[in-house]
Amino acid sequence: MSAPAPISFARGAPSLDIIDVDGLRDAAARAFANDPGGMTAYGTAVGYVPLRRWVAEQHGVDPAQVIITNGSMQADAFLFDELVAPGDAVVVERPSYDRTLLGLRQRGAALVPIPIEPDGIDVGALERALAGGLRPALAHIIPNFHNPAGYTLSAAKRARLLALAREHGFTLFEDDPYIALRFRGETLPRMLELDAGEGTVVYASSFSKTVCPGIRVGYLVGPADLVAKIVVRATNTYISPSMVDAAIVYEFCRSGAIERSIETVRRALQERVDVLAAALRARIPDASFVAPDGGYFMWVTLPEGIAPAAVFAAAAEQGLAIVSGDDFVIDGASGAIRLAHSGVRPDEIREGVERLARAIDALR
Repeated sequence: MSAPAPISFARGAPSLDIIDVDGLRDAAARAFANDPGGMTAYGTAVGYVPLRRWVAEQHGVDPAQVIITNGSMQADAFLFDELVAPGDAVVVERPSYDRTLLGLRQRGAALVPIPIEPDGIDVGALERALAGGLRPALAHIIPNFHNPAGYTLSAAKRARLLALAREHGFTLFEDDPYIALRFRGETLPRMLELDAGEGTVVYASSFSKTVCPGIRVGYLVGPADLVAKIVVRATNTYISPSMVDAAIVYEFCRSGAIERSIETVRRALQERVDVLAAALRARIPDASFVAPDGGYFMWVTLPEGIAPAAVFAAAAEQGLAIVSGDDFVIDGASGAIRLAHSGVRPDEIREGVERLARAIDALR
């Protein structure tokens, strides 16, 4: 008897059926027709200039405040290199994206994890830490449909975080690749907008989540003097990011295809979240979770006494890939797993939860 087809809840990426392949093909053809010289040249470290201007217009800032990068993780790396020295305290959410934690650790940062709640980081806990003498250089926040938790930072907490950053003199890094993927509820203002040009907030986002993962185009928005320093770092790192990718993204965006693409992804994500939530309630009722209002991820707290690493291994035996929540906390004790629903169809979700339930039952 052959093994069942593998199912993956591990990767935060959309499935091929909800990627606008035709729209991307058309955008690529227009890019090569409209600007063959600009998109095939090295360019400069600021990125593809038309896309830089487009991003600046979307955020109501001067283009000098924007740098286009090879994905938002590259933007993160440049920012950390500029603002974080070995030994500097950096506030992170608990849990937080594992690659961010790794990048900060590699730079010698002293990570200060603050618990995250269904309405975002525990601002009260952060305030108490600051009152107790914490002096961070930076606070890294994923405000919308958090990776891995799926939670969204409330409006009240956004305002309070900004006030604390101003009061205590640290940079608020708003890492926001999922903001456009809301399918329920009201879109909340970015902290970048609330900052109103004061320079407290640096903002990063990515087209990898709204266009497709293979498009490695992200960007950073911040004070012009900070961006200018990062441009120097980028010049010395890779001369320029990919002009071809960015030119395709630019044509995709300015044609309006990105809005149509995002709407397709939103509809699919809403259906997938609803199916995942219903299946978890039916098959693993003693697990707990908060169904997100957008984005790619759901954080599932396991039944008492069940270890994430054990579930990871038992699920693999069932042909199911998941991610242990322990990967997203620096103390390695999460009690949870992360399920990415973006890359699996509803029928695969139901079967995947069935396999997850069998894996957990085998560990009880």
